[in-house]
Amino acid sequence: MIDLAGCSAIVTGGSGAIGGAVAERLVAAGAAVVLADVDAPRGVATAERIGASFVRTDVGLSGDLASAVAAATELGPLRFAFLNAGVSSTEPFDATDDSLYRRAVSVNLDGVYWGVRATVPALRTAGGGAIVVTSSLAGLVPQPADPIYSATKSAVIALVRALGPTLRDDGIRVNCVCPGFVDTPMVPAAVRDSGFPLLTTSDVADAVLAIAAMECDSQAFVLQPGRELSPYRFHGVPGARAPGAESAVAPGAEWA
Repeated sequence: MIDLAGCSAIVTGGSGAIGGAVAERLVAAGAAVVLADVDAPRGVATAERIGASFVRTDVGLSGDLASAVAAATELGPLRFAFLNAGVSSTEPFDATDDSLYRRAVSVNLDGVYWGVRATVPALRTAGGGAIVVTSSLAGLVPQPADPIYSATKSAVIALVRALGPTLRDDGIRVNCVCPGFVDTPMVPAAVRDSGFPLLTTSDVADAVLAIAAMECDSQAFVLQPGRELSPYRFHGVPGARAPGAESAVAPGAEWA
C-alpha cells in the first residue's frame, strides 16, 4: 500500500460497490478521498458513511473531472487516482442505438482519458503517485453479449499501455485491473444463476491497492476467483522486413 497519510485520492464511479469499497480502504489508510460520480444521492450517502467527500461528476466531461481533482487537491497533495467508472449493456448488437453507444464510450473510455488528463498535473505537483484503471477480462477476451463494453475496455487497456512509458519519468505509475465477474448489480442474471464463481468487492479492493503499491507501469493485471493477481502476458507482433533483408526490423518494439 502506498503511503497516503496526509494526501488525497480520487475515485471515479465512487457511488458504486467497487468504488465505494476501494474508497473505504483509502480512508482507512489516512487519505482524504473524493468520490466522483454522477449518482449524487448514493455518492453523498457513501461519502457520509465512510468519511469521504463527494463531487457530482460526469466522467465524460473533462471539466467535471477537473473540478473533482481540484476538490481533492484542496484536501491534500493528490497521490492516487482510481479511475473506475463504467457501464455495461446486454442489448443485442443490432438493437444498440446512438445514445447507448455514446454513453458506453463516454463513461468507459472518455472517462479514463479525461481522468488521466485531469489527474496527471496534480500527481506531478505532488511528486508522483499511482493511477489504477478498471478494465475487465472482457477487454482481453471478447464478450459477444456486450461488444461495445468489450471494445471500450480493450481501448482502456491500450490507452494504459501507451501512456505508462510517457508518465514514468514523472514518477507516475499507471496500470489497470481486469477483473472477472464481480458480485455487484452489473453481473448478468444468467451468470449469477449459473453458480459461476464471483469475485467480491473486497477482492477487487485488495487488488487495486496492491497494484497501486507496485513499482511497475503499463500493465493489465488479471483478477479471477481462486487465482493470484497476475500481469497479462501480451504477445508481440511480427516485425517488418525490408525486401531482400534476412532479418526483421521491428520499429516500435516497445509496443509488443
